[in-house]
Amino acid sequence: MLQSYEGGCHCGRVRFRIQVDLGTTIIGECNCSICTKKGILHLPVHHERLEILSGAEDLATYTFNTGIAKHTFCRHCGIHAFYNPRTDPENFSVNARCLDDYDPSTMPSRRLFDGRNWEEAVAARPGEWDAKR
Repeated sequence: MLQSYEGGCHCGRVRFRIQVDLGTTIIGECNCSICTKKGILHLPVHHERLEILSGAEDLATYTFNTGIAKHTFCRHCGIHAFYNPRTDPENFSVNARCLDDYDPSTMPSRRLFDGRNWEEAVAARPGEWDAKR
């Protein structure tokens, strides 16, 4: 069942609301260089189910390598609350740790994506990134 959750960056300038079913949506981790350093727990959310409540003008974007993934972050505190991933471009990847009600006991990571070997990992798991949310 879809539920609403709110979250934001550390300084509070960027605030957002998502609608997601945590009963069926898998929170994942990625071992690529940027996800490891950011410590992001990936919570996939359809574009139309993420609403920026405040701070859109405070977001900056970082891209690297292929330039496909758009890594957004607050230009004031540097927190990466969500971004548009290369593996799942029709969705945002929300950092579950940025949700106001984040609880690691009820929102554990249940999937590891081998982002260090991106092409091979995607090829080995066809259909895994299809929208199931």
